[in-house]
Amino acid sequence: VSPSPAPPATALRPWGPSEPRKGADILVEALERCGISDVFAYPGGASMEIHQALTRSPLITNHLFRHEQGEAFAASGYARASGRVGVCVATSGPGATNLVSALADALLDSIPMVAITGQVPRRMIGTDAFQETPIVEVTRSITKHNYLVLDVEDIPRVIQEAFFLASSRRPGPV
Repeated sequence: VSPSPAPPATALRPWGPSEPRKGADILVEALERCGISDVFAYPGGASMEIHQALTRSPLITNHLFRHEQGEAFAASGYARASGRVGVCVATSGPGATNLVSALADALLDSIPMVAITGQVPRRMIGTDAFQETPIVEVTRSITKHNYLVLDVEDIPRVIQEAFFLASSRRPGPV
């Protein structure tokens, strides 16, 4: 399945209408459609494409941190202060596991958050690849819901669902 075609090229979105978009670009557009204005992040190998796509967004400010735990607690603080969903982005492996304390805190305090992490390529899942961590299993008990996106076409739906779940009923991290 190929990604959906892109809108016309602009200075901020350099691909043409017939060029396929990367999953990271689709992700950032989905965040924009959800009204996200601030993202808290620490870049790493498995999330670099997301960070590059965030730099092209005219609507989202990417707050860079020196550690994933700091970014996740900043996203939680943002949600507490603004009443909006806090968003954090981390790489795979230890980057993703560094979000755990803030996610557990958000669940206990009913703070709406969406945490997005990179992952090793699909063909390498389950092979003990570099920085491969079963983050869905690690965070299952401290989040309202988890997703492992395997198809780029699912990104817009998953993001929309994640924001709905994070902010509905008793708020919490997704």
